[in-house]
Amino acid sequence: MDETQKDHLKSYGLAYWTLKNGQEIEWLLNYRGGSFLMKYDQKIEGECKIRGVSYEVVADAKVNSILNEINDPSANMDVVKLEKAPRMAVYSPKNKLPWDDAVTLVLKYAEIPYDVLYDEEVIRGDLPKYDWLHLHHEDFTGQYSKFYGTFRYAPWYVEDVKVQEAMAKKLGFKKVSQMKLAVAQHIRDFCSGGGFLFAMCSGTNTLDIALAAAGTDICETMFDGDASDPNAQRKLDYTQTFAFQNFSIDMNPYSHSFDNIDVTQTRQVERANDFFTLFDFSAKWDVVPSMLTQNHDKVIKGFMGLTTAFNKNFLKPGVTIMGEMKTANEARYIHGEYGKGQWTFYSGHDPEDYQHAVGDPPTDLKLHPNSPGYRLILNNVLFPAAKKKKQKT
Repeated sequence: MDETQKDHLKSYGLAYWTLKNGQEIEWLLNYRGGSFLMKYDQKIEGECKIRGVSYEVVADAKVNSILNEINDPSANMDVVKLEKAPRMAVYSPKNKLPWDDAVTLVLKYAEIPYDVLYDEEVIRGDLPKYDWLHLHHEDFTGQYSKFYGTFRYAPWYVEDVKVQEAMAKKLGFKKVSQMKLAVAQHIRDFCSGGGFLFAMCSGTNTLDIALAAAGTDICETMFDGDASDPNAQRKLDYTQTFAFQNFSIDMNPYSHSFDNIDVTQTRQVERANDFFTLFDFSAKWDVVPSMLTQNHDKVIKGFMGLTTAFNKNFLKPGVTIMGEMKTANEARYIHGEYGKGQWTFYSGHDPEDYQHAVGDPPTDLKLHPNSPGYRLILNNVLFPAAKKKKQKT
C-alpha cells in the first residue's frame, strides 16, 4: 500500500470482500504504507486482477521475515488482525439534493456495500443492527444547513423543507429541529453502546450543537415557526457533546456559519498553502490512531466545506488530533471514545474537490484512485473489523 499500489481505494474494497468471504486479514501498520497480508487464494488473486489492485505473492519464509521486521521493538510498526466485515450504514436523505457525499462516493468506488438509513429508520431503532455509521453532510440543528439566505427560493430547498416537515409530523414531532435532536440522541446512544461513528463536514459540529442545545431553542422563526430562545447560548450543555466544548453558536439565520468551531469564515489560508499533516503515532502503543492514519502520504491536501476545519481551542480534553495544520491552529481529523464506542470526525466536503459548490458534479474517483485524503475515510471503514486489542499504558 505504498506508492507502488495502482489503486489504493479499491484495495480497501478487496480487503472488505475478503473479510466478507470468511478470511481473516493482517493489517501491517506502517509497513509499506499500511499493507494487507492474507493467505493466498486463487479467488483473491483473481479479484485483485478484476479490480485492478496491485499485489505480491510472497513465500512463507518472506512472510516470517516481514513479521520479524515488524515485531522488532525498535520498529514503529505493528500487526492488527481484521476478523469480520462490519455491517455498514450511511445516514443520508432519500430525496435528491444538489450535492454529493464523499463517503458514499468512495464506498461505491471501492465496491463496499452499505445500507442507507435516514430519520425514520433511526427513530424506529434500526441503528443497533449495524457496526459502523457514517453521517451524510447533515444539519442536525434543524436549520436546513443554513442555506436560507441564499437558496430559500430554490426548488430543491423548498422541496427539502417540505419533505423534512412531513417526516417530522409523521414521526410525531412538532418541529424538524425536535426530530433532528431525537436522531442525534439515537446516534449518540448507538456510539455509546459500542458503535463506530464517522462524520464529515457539517455532520460533525451540528451533531454536537444539537446535543448541547437539547434544553433550548436555537432556531429562528423561518426554520421552526417561532422565535429562538434569547438565552440559548447560556443554556448549552457541553457535557452532552462528542468532541467540542465552550463554543459559541451563530444564530443569525442569514449566515452560513453554525458556530466558531468551524474556521471557514475566519481562516486566511491560500489554496497553494492549504495542507494538513497526519500525526505520526507509535504503532505498538497507539494502535487505534495508527490504524486510522495509515497512508502512503503524511501530507494531505486541504479542502473546504460547510465545516472546513476545527478550531483547536474548542476541542474537549481527551480528543485525539490525528491531522492538523499547526500554523493555523486547525484540527482536520480527530478521534475519540464515547461510552463503549468510538467516533471519528473529518472536516471538509470532498478530499479531491477543493471548494465544492452546490450543484457541482460529483468527483470521478477513477481519476483519483490513490487519493490519500479519501484513503483516510476507508481506514475508518475497516477499523471496526479489527480484533480488540488493549491499549498499552
